[in-house]
Amino acid sequence: MTTLRLATFNVENLFARWRFKAGVDPAAANSRGWIVDQTLFEELGMDDKAITGAAVRELGADVLCLQEVENVDTLKYFRAQALGGRTEYPYVAGVDGNDPRLIDVAVLSKLPITRIRSYQHLMDPGAPTAPLFSRDCLEVDVEVGVGQGHSTPVTLFVNHFKSMREGRAETREKRERQAGKVMDIVTDRFGSASPGDRPFVVLGDLNDYLEADGDGGSGISRLVNWDQVENVVARLPEGERWTHYWDDGEDYRQLDYILPSVSLARAAPHTLPEIFRKGMPLRAVKYTGPRFPGVGHDKPKASDHCPVVFELEVHPPTA
Repeated sequence: MTTLRLATFNVENLFARWRFKAGVDPAAANSRGWIVDQTLFEELGMDDKAITGAAVRELGADVLCLQEVENVDTLKYFRAQALGGRTEYPYVAGVDGNDPRLIDVAVLSKLPITRIRSYQHLMDPGAPTAPLFSRDCLEVDVEVGVGQGHSTPVTLFVNHFKSMREGRAETREKRERQAGKVMDIVTDRFGSASPGDRPFVVLGDLNDYLEADGDGGSGISRLVNWDQVENVVARLPEGERWTHYWDDGEDYRQLDYILPSVSLARAAPHTLPEIFRKGMPLRAVKYTGPRFPGVGHDKPKASDHCPVVFELEVHPPTA
């Protein structure tokens, strides 16, 4: 048996060059291709990246699944500047996805990555001229237990679903289609009878919460409550499950998820996930614990999301 320390983290605009200013329509700004225009973009501060790096180092994850990364080259530069370089995380995976702001999902790993597959090409049946996945569903196999006389591939499905920026109700159906397709992708890979018997994890920023409110129900409940996975954050007390703070509504919600297959979840029945909040801005007053030096009221900060970590117990395959 090998312990795999797995994390997901929306690092909020990990850009090497620029980020969009508030009020700019990224699709319109990018209509003629990638043109850096200082009337539309502002430079991303290095203080934020330093705090993000401190958060990643403290996580100590074996495998780190990231959202809002500009591209693989940007991630490699961040690795060199903030994480100790290639010796710390020798393996990187990422594919350019669909977001007009050029934010992608990616993986940093201390363990060998042996398979990568993108689904950014899939079209949305609810809007046939648009892609289904707002960024991608990135499928990555990581070899666990290499050097111990055996190895087990664990498959990760890294996601960053449609945001609620235009309204929760207005965007719910898109997330429902994305969630349903992720389930289809898993069953296509591992079979429809009992895919949860296989070692996989669905994770990332699903951009919705499970609770119903004035805007209706959740767009991700079918996936999160699927009987082939477990939402391990639900092992925590209800008041400790939040991973994101939105100050306009004073909302502390779980938007970030680690959903291991039921076989992996059952192998670690008493393990609790960890939610790291030391990089959260001071405006998130519900968190009263320690913060990294330099964190400000809104920025600098590590991110507006908290990284989530879970330790899986991975058994070697049976003969």
